[in-house]
Amino acid sequence: MDSMLFPLILTLHILVGAAVIGLVLLQHGKGADMGAAFGSGSSGSLFGASGSANFLSRTTAVLATVFFLTSLGLSYMATNRSQAPAASVMDQVKSQPAAPTEPAPAQPAAADSKAKEIPK
Repeated sequence: MDSMLFPLILTLHILVGAAVIGLVLLQHGKGADMGAAFGSGSSGSLFGASGSANFLSRTTAVLATVFFLTSLGLSYMATNRSQAPAASVMDQVKSQPAAPTEPAPAQPAAADSKAKEIPK
């Protein structure tokens, strides 16, 4: 059940986060009505002058609460997840001691080599 719940909550968390960002960008700032008073914009909206702020702010508050709760849930699930050993390709290889290698025999110097001139 835990394996199905984590991706579901993570998906909900991402969608709610995007919705909160969208709602915050849709809302008017505190000084937005001053510009409308001097004729540089319109203060009317779909839900009325004061209704839109209440609806959008309440929806943002609800979504922010859901975002906070999903954050807590995801952090709880991530810290209390059972730590099963990860199956790795290297875990499946049997460890064997390396076979000792014999040193390569010394090659005699070639006839036209300068190795004979090196002082010993």
